[in-house]
Amino acid sequence: MRRHLLCIAIACLSVHAQWLNSPTPGAPRTAGGKVNMTGPVNGVNGKPDLSGVWQVQAEPRGPGLFGLGESPNSKYFRDVLADFKRGEEPLTAAGQELLRQHRQPGVVGPSLICLPDGVPHADLLPEPFKIIQTPIEILFLYEVETMFRQIFVDGRKLPADPSPTWLGYSVGKWDGDTLVVDSIGFNDQSWLDAGGHGHSEDLRVEERFHRRDFGHMDVTVTMTDPKIFTKPVTMSFVEELLADTDVFEHVCYENEKDAGHLPGRK
Repeated sequence: MRRHLLCIAIACLSVHAQWLNSPTPGAPRTAGGKVNMTGPVNGVNGKPDLSGVWQVQAEPRGPGLFGLGESPNSKYFRDVLADFKRGEEPLTAAGQELLRQHRQPGVVGPSLICLPDGVPHADLLPEPFKIIQTPIEILFLYEVETMFRQIFVDGRKLPADPSPTWLGYSVGKWDGDTLVVDSIGFNDQSWLDAGGHGHSEDLRVEERFHRRDFGHMDVTVTMTDPKIFTKPVTMSFVEELLADTDVFEHVCYENEKDAGHLPGRK
């Protein structure tokens, strides 16, 4: 059974694969029967099929990891501004103040109290998510919190006056073999990373998904939020296919172990 481990500033998530030994349909395989991760990409109506179970490529354990016992994870999961030198992060005064508030003793991120992760943080978790692709809509099924996200590729426009939500409103279009997703309409409650960088309701996120082979998807994310960042912030990372398995139900509160360790609670 999955459980959350006590951490400092982040949710430590223990990955337990589900539906083991359930072959991925249509996967290219080696002579030994293993999935050929560098094999060709299948197509859907002339476009690359992004379907599959994915998880962000992790980095080796090393200095800078937070918490106790968490899974290996991406540097951007920990800090969306990891590519900038310390002291040179493109934060406005409001962005710096929000980060200071989030790093005060006793303050924890939304995921530690079983609230949803936002975008792009949900794609950076050391946890799997599933993409289901259709000609008019692409679904992201996140194992954490059993959340879903809809990306409409039917030509519709983003709403002019969206009601703020955790995962926002997303529309997509194809630029050659790359899916380009434009998202707005976020609330200001989610964190962009485990380190406490926040955002305002003016956040706009562009994601570019390119499946370069069967087992790897290159992702480039650009975040624009004039209230928080002095300029657009871009990061690139790789999602790896988790073959021959699937996502599973996850109810955070059911196995929540952190709240009792928070200040002022027994």
